[in-house]
Amino acid sequence: MKVKKPLVSVLMTVYNREKYIAEAIESVIASTYQNWELIIVDDQSTDNSVAISKSYEAKDERIKLYVNERNLGDYPNRNQAATYAKGKYIKYLDSDDLIYPHGLKVMVNAMEQFPEAGIGLTYNSYDGQNTLPVLFSVEKIFLNHFFKRGILYIGPTGCIYKRSYFEAIGGFDPTFKVAADYEFNMRAASQKPVVLFQRDLFWWRQHEGQEITVSSQNNEYMILNYLINKQNVNTALIANNLKETILLNNEVLMGRRLLKLGLKSFSRLRYVKKETGFTSKYFFRALLPTKKLNSK
Repeated sequence: MKVKKPLVSVLMTVYNREKYIAEAIESVIASTYQNWELIIVDDQSTDNSVAISKSYEAKDERIKLYVNERNLGDYPNRNQAATYAKGKYIKYLDSDDLIYPHGLKVMVNAMEQFPEAGIGLTYNSYDGQNTLPVLFSVEKIFLNHFFKRGILYIGPTGCIYKRSYFEAIGGFDPTFKVAADYEFNMRAASQKPVVLFQRDLFWWRQHEGQEITVSSQNNEYMILNYLINKQNVNTALIANNLKETILLNNEVLMGRRLLKLGLKSFSRLRYVKKETGFTSKYFFRALLPTKKLNSK
């Protein structure tokens, strides 16, 4: 008997993306993995995004369009889109990005191979030491993220989530604004194993007007990432000595960033210090090397 493939809910949130949305929708339609529903949630666009979406909805019953009664903003709208999902898995695809034909198939197969995982991520720092996909325990994810290269920074387009787990841990936390995706990955990875799969499954389009550019310029990422690390490392299912080392290094690295920022703008240094509640004693510790793993 042929086993039915699990349904994937592809979630596409939209705000004024008439230049790109048709390509994004077409990329889902072209997927080799065909058991999907595409849920498009428009956040009160003022251009032709809704009209373009409606034209696709009329041609394919798997495509559903919803228009918010008011503008919710980025991550509240992502959470709203998830409430319409019926699939076993949630796959976000931004309306200005593309997923390659093999992308859904690779992600779903990775999750099906390791059902104990809560989320799956693109392995951007893959070093060739494992065959892919690979399952990382909570502790191994934290070791790699904090002592090698940040695995958990990947945005929603490069991720797939088990819907039941996404709902169980409350989805995205909009209070972390532009870094809500990183906070979700950290929170999700702190409690359950993570599947890592290969790169080149999607195309992240870079263009003017993206929130990531503005937030990088005003130090918002510096503030939010520091706070996210403190909050989620404290509750992670990892050994206490690892937890202590990560938290100390979080303070040391923040101290270095603040010292560097102070050379450019003392007022920005004071602002970031106030927003993070950074303790001044770590300015002195920042002049020393970060703490080595397992050191006392």
